Amino acid sequence: MIRSTHLSLRGHKVDVLIGGDGPDLVFFHGAAGVTAEDPLLTTLAAQYRVHAPLLPGYGESAEAAHLRDMLDITLHSQDVVEELGLTRPILVGHSLGGMIAAEMAAIAPREVEKLALIAPFGLWLGEHPIPDIFATLPHELPALLFHDVALGERLMTGGLHLEDPQFLIGFLVKNARQLGMAGKLLFPIPDRGLGDRLYRVRARTLILWGENDRLIPPIYASAFAAAITGARVVILPEAGHLVTVENPDAILAALAAADFA
Repeated sequence: MIRSTHLSLRGHKVDVLIGGDGPDLVFFHGAAGVTAEDPLLTTLAAQYRVHAPLLPGYGESAEAAHLRDMLDITLHSQDVVEELGLTRPILVGHSLGGMIAAEMAAIAPREVEKLALIAPFGLWLGEHPIPDIFATLPHELPALLFHDVALGERLMTGGLHLEDPQFLIGFLVKNARQLGMAGKLLFPIPDRGLGDRLYRVRARTLILWGENDRLIPPIYASAFAAAITGARVVILPEAGHLVTVENPDAILAALAAADFA
């Protein structure tokens, strides 16, 4: 069972989801956030002691105006790991969270032994531009994020129509709070110089990508692998950017195959 607990860092509340038994694993979520019912968290909790801190502005985590850029967020994330009392846990990050986990492994390479990046942001290939999620309308998101578009529509709306005013109001209010944080890192383009630092990563690195990712195409997996010595790439079939939702079992299996324990 995944439960919510709270930390206080520099007087700011940090919401952390914790559950499961096994080796310590810290999961960094994407721009859409994460909840205790997230399929990947519950799947990982079968094999790991999962700790999933929510970024400022997400869940019950307080907004933090003092966190202004990628370095601030990276150091904040490292402080969270330390406050949790964890030593060299497995780091797993998805999308925006993958970018954060990669930065942590680059800035403090001796503190990260095992790193799994699931379709991370952080690089920019001019010939393969990444769509601007901040300019994307709600009805466009399922096709962008999911292999199974119909599944995406059901999961994202809870049965409401994507253009229903009731859905749109809740969607926009939630996004205004969450994307205010994400926008510091992903707008106008998700390139904050990570590519220049990836050579510093010393962790055993696993790069996972949905083969039908239409937000960040799988060619970015090769770019990350080329920049991180010894990185291994696994392309997961029948999955889009939200492979964490569509096929969490494949992610767990890939971690086991890579001896992430």
